Amino acid sequence: MKLNNEEDRFCDILDNANGSIMSVDIGSRLRHLRIAHKLSQRELAKRTGVPNSTISLIESNASNPSVGALKRILDGIPIGLAEFFAFEPERPKKAFYAAQELVEIGKGAISYKQVGETLFGRSLQILKECYQPGADTGKIPLVHEGEEGGIVLSGRLEVTVDDERRILGPGDAYYFESRRPHRFRCVGPVPCEVISACTPPTF
Repeated sequence: MKLNNEEDRFCDILDNANGSIMSVDIGSRLRHLRIAHKLSQRELAKRTGVPNSTISLIESNASNPSVGALKRILDGIPIGLAEFFAFEPERPKKAFYAAQELVEIGKGAISYKQVGETLFGRSLQILKECYQPGADTGKIPLVHEGEEGGIVLSGRLEVTVDDERRILGPGDAYYFESRRPHRFRCVGPVPCEVISACTPPTF
């Protein structure tokens, strides 16, 4: 397969460095840049034509993309290969975060406030979620690598995992392997608040 000039230059860089694309933390870097550009995995998937599940696998380092596939994803951000591999975000050092320091990474009827501005190099993501009445994560179930759990603080949350569906109220919780198809929906007349955690970081 013939590579374009940018891909060709990048391959030369790897050859000169005696390295490979697999030796770089592609997942954390891609996730950090995607969030910095305020894109969800689904939005990036729509822009690039790459399945959301594939982007999720790459971000969790469960799959190593080819140079061509990575460039296709980066074009949707957009950012070039050279800039992507030159980018090195500072690893987080803070241990405490005020309420106003939580980073909003959600959109529309679902709010996801993340603990920590960047999760580069970290393996856990903690979110304060707020679903407006009737809001849900979509008709297509979410499927990705890892584990996740959460506790409902207020309101009522319908959680579907595989073919099992439960309505959770304040104090109720969920915990499952994220590769099991799942979706969330706020039921009832008031917003639903949840504290959740997932590993590796997903959103």
